[in-house]
Amino acid sequence: MQPKDKSNKVKLDFYKLLRKMRLKPSIILLRITALVALFHTLLLSAVAQQIYPIWQIGYHNTESEQPEHWLESTVPGAVQLDVMKAENYEQPWWYGNNVAQFDWMEDVWFTYKTIFERPELKDGERLFFFSKGIDYHFKVVLNGKIIRDQEGMFTYVDVDLTDDLRDVNELRVVLRPVPKLGFEVSPETPDSYRRNARESVKPAVSYGWDWHPRCVTRGIWDETYLAVRQPVRLNDVSMTYVLNDDLTHAKVTAEISGVKLSGSAYEWTIKDPEGRTVLQKTGAISSDNLFIPADLASPKLWQPNGYGDPNLYVSEFLLLDTNNCELERRIIRTGFRRVRLVVNEKSWNDSWGFPATSAMPPASLEVNNRRIFGKGSNWVHPEVFIGTITPERYREQLVLAKNANFNLLRVWGGGIVNKEAFYDICDELGLLVWQDFPLANNVYTDKPSYLKVLKQEAASIVNRLKKHACLALWSGGNELYWGGMTEQSLPFRLLNSVCYQLDPNTPFINTSPFYGVGHGHYLFYDKESGREVFQWMTEARMTAYTEFGVPSISNLEVLKSFIPSDELFPPKEGTTWSVHHGFGAWRNSSWTEMATFRKYFGDPHTVTELVQYSQLLQGEGLKFIYEEARRQKPYCSMALNWCFQEPWPTAANNSIVNWPNEPKPAFKDVTDACRPILASARVRKFVWKENEDFEFDLFLLNDSYNQVEKLEIAVTLEYDNQEMELLTWDCPGAEPFTNAQGPTMHFSVPHLKSNLFTLWVKVAGHPEYDSAYQLLYKGEDVSKVLPDGTFAQGGETN
Repeated sequence: MQPKDKSNKVKLDFYKLLRKMRLKPSIILLRITALVALFHTLLLSAVAQQIYPIWQIGYHNTESEQPEHWLESTVPGAVQLDVMKAENYEQPWWYGNNVAQFDWMEDVWFTYKTIFERPELKDGERLFFFSKGIDYHFKVVLNGKIIRDQEGMFTYVDVDLTDDLRDVNELRVVLRPVPKLGFEVSPETPDSYRRNARESVKPAVSYGWDWHPRCVTRGIWDETYLAVRQPVRLNDVSMTYVLNDDLTHAKVTAEISGVKLSGSAYEWTIKDPEGRTVLQKTGAISSDNLFIPADLASPKLWQPNGYGDPNLYVSEFLLLDTNNCELERRIIRTGFRRVRLVVNEKSWNDSWGFPATSAMPPASLEVNNRRIFGKGSNWVHPEVFIGTITPERYREQLVLAKNANFNLLRVWGGGIVNKEAFYDICDELGLLVWQDFPLANNVYTDKPSYLKVLKQEAASIVNRLKKHACLALWSGGNELYWGGMTEQSLPFRLLNSVCYQLDPNTPFINTSPFYGVGHGHYLFYDKESGREVFQWMTEARMTAYTEFGVPSISNLEVLKSFIPSDELFPPKEGTTWSVHHGFGAWRNSSWTEMATFRKYFGDPHTVTELVQYSQLLQGEGLKFIYEEARRQKPYCSMALNWCFQEPWPTAANNSIVNWPNEPKPAFKDVTDACRPILASARVRKFVWKENEDFEFDLFLLNDSYNQVEKLEIAVTLEYDNQEMELLTWDCPGAEPFTNAQGPTMHFSVPHLKSNLFTLWVKVAGHPEYDSAYQLLYKGEDVSKVLPDGTFAQGGETN
């Protein structure tokens, strides 16, 4: 039953709302374009029974004070952005050190306010205030009455306003100051400020990280509106299933809850990925909680990227009145799959003596009864101000991830639990999601007050995400064992309990890393150990590498977008380079790593030279780590770099995609290293000299479940516009999900005129399997050539 047209009522409410807000004529003129768009939205919302009010915002020093001024507000958004726009702060906020303008806002109260007239409610209809996310500790106040006091930004707010409505109503959302425990930024321990988050479930990243500014965001950050709901209505519709052992049959259950459902009818339909109806059930509802069982034969399985199609079924549930007219419709996309975390091959020790101990914990993902090699990245939210993240931004970045041959993204625990669009798109693209809870790099307390909020937030997160086919793994958070937490810490026990009760079939781990799993290194060359990536990665033996990285300078146009021209080159400490993580972000020179740059290339003469050589190190370093992790299969089962993208423009960073969505050159190197099948060479180091013994090992890497037939693989050396043949390997091929190891080759490095040369590994008839490795030659008379083929000292000087 469709609602009647409310266009005239919406128009009257719209103009009355303007009068109630007492807007000056000049402000009305300035807002005219935005209001026309909003008016259109209100018309559409009225039909959908959702009303999106106009919000204002103000700030005050104590809870009892009233704001001196009310400012225009954008919802979803952030309080910082509203104040910046209204009070003419320096913009853009991410230029230079403009972000420091927001520091004072951490310690004040903010209030959102909207005025609305009581809508015309039919018999039994109710008006609710609904929000998917308010950051962080807040009160919802209607006409002076507190109707919700909540700590936690991931639990939806859904409050019935009906009984407290007046003809004209004022709704406020009052935000407390940022949670703090008194820690200050210290020159000796710059990350000390993040400790302020260890007794809250607010993501620690906004307190400052080596790639994220100190900018502790607050505000209404996700979809928020007033909702008119029918007297007979659905609260929730979910669909669960259990697959049999050979995955050929699914026992499906629709779980329905609502209000005054008894006496209504339902129609439940499931359509396959091609849109064909494969299940249809109808019936009468006798209570407000309903469980409808069904059987589905031969479901088309949801497969991760690189292992098949991410098949999604559509479940549609219709609530009908006694006249068989539609009251409400709920649509869910579901993928049928089974995910397990299993023991890595060759990691189980069957030859223990006494006293005996435990085996290596499992770290290998098995999807639909087949092990996969987890290739991917650590995902951080793509904007500092999370309220501005759009489905379009999620999609463009997730498509990049799929195109990089990734199948797994770890949503890192220092950041947010993403908006719903993120998981919908991962479902669609076949990207598995490892979801951390929002705990990171702190010793989180066992206090009952904290555990109460953690339980509330965890339950909300699990109930929201468990329906997604992409969800592969729950984790308590990031690097929590390193700080001093143990398996007996109560936050771990609580989170495991919540996951078991609400989503028992999805694997859970306390934190990453754990025994046998590696985090780091994050440098191409570590001066403290005197080793570079080619040494430490070859010597490593981990069941999974769930964080690793190599930094680089950002793309040149990105640098120019936020660094003043007089600071652009050479990079110096104490300038915008430091604000945007070029110096002192981790170790003293991180992430610009000028000492490493000079070790390999000498002093840069131009910013172009600096950028290109720095990015060369990142690309070759990450390529080596991904391929080496794959060469260590089956003992190793996963490689996830730190990190995929960044939430604001950095001067230097470990990301492979610059903000807002610009891939670095390393993105292509990572894409190549993650191809399902490729020829691979393990080299010993990056820098070579004339007559040195160059040694490398050959491999054919196969993460697919395809049989690879016999191949002819040739290795050549490309330098000074010529090519030298080194080796031909008659590769016997490779079994499904199995690597083949070839010969070890030695050759004497010839005299080179240029400082860069390339080792090529080419597969006859299969250029899609070819690999190339660009390396550095040191000689007294070499010409400095950039990776793009131009001379290093030509062109610009700053």
